[in-house]
Amino acid sequence: MTALKSPFRPATPADAAVLAELVNHAGESLPLYLWDKMKEPGETAWDVGLRRAARDEGAFSYRNAVMIEHDGRAAGALIGYGIADEPEPVAADIPPMFRPLQELENLATGTWYVNVLAVLPAFRNLGLGGRLLTVAEEIGRADGKTGMSIIVSDANAGARRLYERLGYRFVAERPMVKEDWLNPGHNWLLLVK
Repeated sequence: MTALKSPFRPATPADAAVLAELVNHAGESLPLYLWDKMKEPGETAWDVGLRRAARDEGAFSYRNAVMIEHDGRAAGALIGYGIADEPEPVAADIPPMFRPLQELENLATGTWYVNVLAVLPAFRNLGLGGRLLTVAEEIGRADGKTGMSIIVSDANAGARRLYERLGYRFVAERPMVKEDWLNPGHNWLLLVK
């Protein structure tokens, strides 16, 4: 990974609670909906998110997160990964909620995919999201990727404005499959740079 300088730092297990909150913000509450389905007896959905953030392995692990601090506090996070140059076949058994997301990822081959980008509400409008995207681009270049990609809900106008202001452009959309998940959006949008 790219060497990080203050206010950026690698996440640690101590960041698990704030990381779970940030992942839920970035995922438009879809993570909390899914964690609720994964909880064990005696657990809350947030317990599942905390457990998953604190683990050493898996895509949603503190080990894959970059934190940004403001006034000495964790204020935001970034998680991403490189997408292969050839699209992954969409598995026949993929849960329907994830099919449109995988289809959009498959349109962004060869890019570095920003899977999670979130800033806590108390720290928004300070430029931290843009700074996290700049770090994402540095990591993507270091990973040998020549482009960037991100997926956002069509209802998240603020995030889309940020991405477009920083050079991302709309490429494709797929309808959301919501099951019982409550979200004002109708479509997932793929933006690339």
